[in-house]
Amino acid sequence: MIRINLLGVDRQKIRRAPAFDIGKRITVACSLVLVLAAAGIGWWYLSLTSEAAQVEAEIEQMQQQVARLRPVITEVAQFEARRAQLQQRVALIEQLRKGQSIPVQLLDQVSRSLPDMLWLTSMQQAGADVTIEGRSNTLMGLSDFVANLGANEFFKKPIEIMDSQIDQGSQQGAPELIKFTVKAQLATAPGGATGAPARP
Repeated sequence: MIRINLLGVDRQKIRRAPAFDIGKRITVACSLVLVLAAAGIGWWYLSLTSEAAQVEAEIEQMQQQVARLRPVITEVAQFEARRAQLQQRVALIEQLRKGQSIPVQLLDQVSRSLPDMLWLTSMQQAGADVTIEGRSNTLMGLSDFVANLGANEFFKKPIEIMDSQIDQGSQQGAPELIKFTVKAQLATAPGGATGAPARP
């Protein structure tokens, strides 16, 4: 027996065809990726271009500053060279001053010890020994000179008169002079060490 349903027919579900098939979807996705990549590359290129222009502008500014400061840099270099030369000269002067302190003091002390009517003809220093030669009009002037040297702390005591003789002038009627040689020892050695005080 055949049954017929008059109330309704079972409708089969009709599948709707998709609006885009898979091929179209892949094409759209690839197109979007390409567009986004092109946009990213364009933006990156524009940013690099702007950074390059900024760097070039900074380089140009630096070059202008270097050109403007080049005379100042040259003056500073000259100043540094001159300062180095002056420092070398000062060091040399200080070295010479230290090396000449004993002779300068020796001349100063001997010149302070000179009485009137007495003059020196030579003065030699060998280590701590000082030999002084000179002329005097009187024996009193020679004894005053030796006493003045002995009273000075720069020399050790005693001060010895090595030689004294009357030197008659070559011209007739010239006054007689006393030619003398005095030997003394420095209380301070040339190397800077202080010698022991001489015993009387």
